Amino acid sequence: MRVKIHHEGTNILIIALLLVLAMNVPLWLWVRPMAWAIASTAVWSVLYLLLVNFFRSPRRQFKGDEKDVVVASADGKVVALEETFEDEYLHCPAIQLSVFMSIFNVHANWFPVNGEVVYAKHHSGRFMAAYLPKSSTENERSTVVIRTPEGQLILMRQIAGAMARRIVTYARPGDEASIQDHMGFIKFGSRVDLFLPVGTETLVNIGDKTIGGITEVARLKPDKK
Repeated sequence: MRVKIHHEGTNILIIALLLVLAMNVPLWLWVRPMAWAIASTAVWSVLYLLLVNFFRSPRRQFKGDEKDVVVASADGKVVALEETFEDEYLHCPAIQLSVFMSIFNVHANWFPVNGEVVYAKHHSGRFMAAYLPKSSTENERSTVVIRTPEGQLILMRQIAGAMARRIVTYARPGDEASIQDHMGFIKFGSRVDLFLPVGTETLVNIGDKTIGGITEVARLKPDKK
């Protein structure tokens, strides 16, 4: 997989690079002993590389059978997998599958299923730690609902965390959703919840690592009509 920098991070990386240069060039020119300049440059370089790593945007291509598949929307770790009641749009019991992203994960978000976007709404809120259960309904968040070609509704929720202060959602009602495409981006530590129909076959467990756009997390059952 080839890797590029996500456009959401371009300006931040440029500003950060200018800051690194501003902090370290004077040390190399005027401060002695040179050990100060070497140590400072090493520390700032590591921090900058961590920032670059955060804004990676891997080129990924799902190569499995796309029929009825639900693909991980984010890189991270499964922190919740349970039946709950979704009351924003679905208004019915659903399986909640949540993936927590640390600052070391890619923070681009992929569509979990193919279909059509039928709902998209941003909610202002708090900035509690994203791994807490309450963050799903109380934190800053963005909700997107996708109707699959078979007519099933899948709800995806981007949730800000204690450090995440900006959620970017590209999806709009009427858009075509494809598991090959980015749905959005969350900056600095966050979580993504999927709400799936009860009866969906889940393929991951609590603690499992996921790769956005690649890991199969569930298989939808045919909708009974």
